[in-house]
Amino acid sequence: MSLSLVGLLNTVSPKSSASTRIATALRYGPADNHLLDLYGPRTPGPHPAIVFFYGGAWTDVGDRRDFAFAARALASLGYVVAVPDYRVLPEVAYPAFLEDCALAVHWALEHLPRHGGNPSRLALAGHSAGAYNAVMLALDPRYRLHGRITAVAGLSGPYDFYPFNEPIGERTFGDVPDPLSTQPVNHVSPDAPPMFLAHGDRDTLVGRVNAESLSSRLRSAGVAVEVHNYPQLGHAGPVMELGSLIRGRSSLFADLRDFLARNL
Repeated sequence: MSLSLVGLLNTVSPKSSASTRIATALRYGPADNHLLDLYGPRTPGPHPAIVFFYGGAWTDVGDRRDFAFAARALASLGYVVAVPDYRVLPEVAYPAFLEDCALAVHWALEHLPRHGGNPSRLALAGHSAGAYNAVMLALDPRYRLHGRITAVAGLSGPYDFYPFNEPIGERTFGDVPDPLSTQPVNHVSPDAPPMFLAHGDRDTLVGRVNAESLSSRLRSAGVAVEVHNYPQLGHAGPVMELGSLIRGRSSLFADLRDFLARNL
């Protein structure tokens, strides 16, 4: 994804009158970039909540502020939305970026009530590497979130990509002693939350097999899952569909809205 394009979309997207930025640069941990922004509806809470993780191949190319358009889109539907920054390569290695994301979620669980959010109805969402982060946090018990996540929405996410045949996977996970433990599909259990998995048929970066493999494991475990494929969208398309200026190339926004309404 071109992050300059994301930044441009964020700049020019009209701000929904139904949403507002609640707070910016709230500190959730000790590192310099352990900061998050909060968005929400203009109506009184408590509201269900979402923690949204942006992507960027686990490298230093993302910024929480560039994804205000996505947060505002979700906030306009009636959710308090947190968008955290987190450490990535080369500053840290796996699993530190997941530990940062987990820290942000635990912060949200503790502090959302004072910002109009309801931590008992909390979803995780993300795009690309951020979708991986969201799904791993919900599935892997190391992050102490089992039973605390109500739903997960993954957009263009990699969930089953071992062996690491691509440079991104090899660079990020190639030195992990137990590489199979890095794969979300290997952490599926019957207590996983319902999931929404979106994939663009024109995605040349993350293969469709990722969503298919994860959904198959989830269904085998008796977990509710929706898989949505969008013929007109590439890798960036699903998150870009949250921007009001270009929304409408697919039914993704409506599909995600309905999934969240049913599960949150």
